[in-house]
Amino acid sequence: MIKISILISFFFSTIIMAQSKDFNSYPIYTGSDLGVVFHSKTISIKVWSPVAQKMILRIYDKGNDGNKLWEQNMSYDSKNGVWSALLDKKFNNTYYTFQAEIDGKTMMEVADPYAKSVGVNGLRGMIIDINSITISGEKKVKLPQKSKNEIILYEVHTRDLSTHNSSGIQHKGKFLGFTETGTKNASGLSTGIDHISELGITHIHLLPSFDYKSIDETQLQKNKFNWGYDPQNYYAPEGSYSTNPYDGSNRVLEFKQMVQAIHRKKIGVIMDVVYNHTGSTEDSNFNQLVPGYYYRQRNDGSFSNASACGNEIASERFMVRKFIVESLKHWTSNYGIDGFRFDLMAIHDIETMNIISNELHKLNPNIFLYGEGWTAGDSPLPFEKRALKQHGKQLDKIAVFSDDIRDGIKGHWSNVHEKGFVSGNKNLKEVVKFGIVASTNHPQISYSKERSYAQFPYSNEPAGVIGYVSCHDNNTLYDKLKIANPEATETELVNMHKLANTIVLTSQSIPFLHFGVEMKRTKNGVENSFDSPDEINQINWEWKTENFDLCQYYKNLIKLRKEHPAFRMKTEKELQQNLHFIDNSDDLLIEYTLNGKAVKDKWKTIYVAFNGDSLQKTLTLPTGNWFVVLDGNSFDFNAKEKANTSFTIPSYSAIILIQK
Repeated sequence: MIKISILISFFFSTIIMAQSKDFNSYPIYTGSDLGVVFHSKTISIKVWSPVAQKMILRIYDKGNDGNKLWEQNMSYDSKNGVWSALLDKKFNNTYYTFQAEIDGKTMMEVADPYAKSVGVNGLRGMIIDINSITISGEKKVKLPQKSKNEIILYEVHTRDLSTHNSSGIQHKGKFLGFTETGTKNASGLSTGIDHISELGITHIHLLPSFDYKSIDETQLQKNKFNWGYDPQNYYAPEGSYSTNPYDGSNRVLEFKQMVQAIHRKKIGVIMDVVYNHTGSTEDSNFNQLVPGYYYRQRNDGSFSNASACGNEIASERFMVRKFIVESLKHWTSNYGIDGFRFDLMAIHDIETMNIISNELHKLNPNIFLYGEGWTAGDSPLPFEKRALKQHGKQLDKIAVFSDDIRDGIKGHWSNVHEKGFVSGNKNLKEVVKFGIVASTNHPQISYSKERSYAQFPYSNEPAGVIGYVSCHDNNTLYDKLKIANPEATETELVNMHKLANTIVLTSQSIPFLHFGVEMKRTKNGVENSFDSPDEINQINWEWKTENFDLCQYYKNLIKLRKEHPAFRMKTEKELQQNLHFIDNSDDLLIEYTLNGKAVKDKWKTIYVAFNGDSLQKTLTLPTGNWFVVLDGNSFDFNAKEKANTSFTIPSYSAIILIQK
């Protein structure tokens, strides 16, 4: 009983202490030299910890175990809460840790949050000048400047690209897998980066690639898998994707080689970043250096949990915001990253997100930023301050995902058995139409607060919304359609599949595709595959042979979008004036026209129709001579066939007709 009472006393004293802390009273540091900085003759190391009474710097010859080369007490500046040390350059390429003493307690020995690289498993930072790590004999490749409306996103996981034997890729599961060209499957069809390039997308969206917690980098022979949404070190590349996780310089070089190889294909690189929570809470390097500061708390002092992962980052606090902004600038400046996708972005405050956008656009005017406009739970951050999709119009050059078009097309994400518009759900037509106009204000959309979706426009421009139907989360598109439509034939499922992304790629929002969707990717019905084995997550490149016609269909969809600006108008006003829905009383038929001439498209007028019914339908076309580009299955970009006044649209399909 004595032990229990002591524990209870300690618990409540901890809560009282957490409640009584005024984090806004902590001194702040405005300098840009936290972490390791190389000078002409010395190396400086700085860490912010205004609550520590003592800070020990230790230097080792290895990233794990090894010999301790140096230890010293760091100097403290009470004006800004920064501890610092000055070292001889002989310590270049060694590893270092901090250990704080706070309120009389010796904290854990941890890596520097600002460490530019780390040793195996990320437990020690590396003293490294990453600017000195260059790719021999190669200049940086600059991407051609494009309008953001031209972007086509393609979400890829590093391991998924190459681990299957059919990939023909030597560096399986590694950053270097992206650098290999000329790889083919057993049928001689291209794989890897060559396939992605042939597909025609403009940007690869890489699932988390900074150092994350869940993979033991000393046991890579076990081939453990994880998506990587448990961040550990935000400045350093993930070690399990390098060929030598023990060498912190190796992961830096290979990440740079990957980015350069993708850029050589004229493809941009988007990093999926997870600043909304950390993989550890009490034991994280943040919390061991400044307890509680980096995380939001509930009224009782406990950690709040809007991420559903145990904690949530307090982006509104000065030094947290500073860390996020500076680490993003690091990836942009030192690696040439072309954009960022923010996981559970609504956990962040709007002000922080807009500061991020402002700072990154200074470095690269073409940088592309987008995120999930929702949380996974409630937050102490006031609703009106959250970077929610509902507040999309308050975000500066930051796009939000449209769950409207996603669930409207295929059915609700949380009810795998629910059908969507493409498989006969008659209640989602208006939601899909809302997605077609990229969640902007359009006079022909019926907004209703009685619906879960399409309640009100939340974007001022098409580039402010990401349209998609599948991603790493939940079932693949094929698996969802198969589960929700058990009575459908395989041909019908494929037609639904094609119709789904035809809607996405002809809609006005920025299109986003899940890696392998063009090959009818399956995870065998596993919905949450974040730590499922490779056998569930990887791409079997023989799928490309088996679904060759589907791959060609997707290539043509992408070609259509890239060649015709009518499908990617730049302003809300252009949409309002040049996209006209044709009224009909059919809940499973959407028809609209695009004024191509008004946006300098070589096609004068474009007619688009989507049929989500199991029955084919006869359409009465608008007045004029129409020519067939898409007849439901195949494309003819020369539009040689003239359409009859009464034109048939097959079941579960799309048609595109033009006036030349």
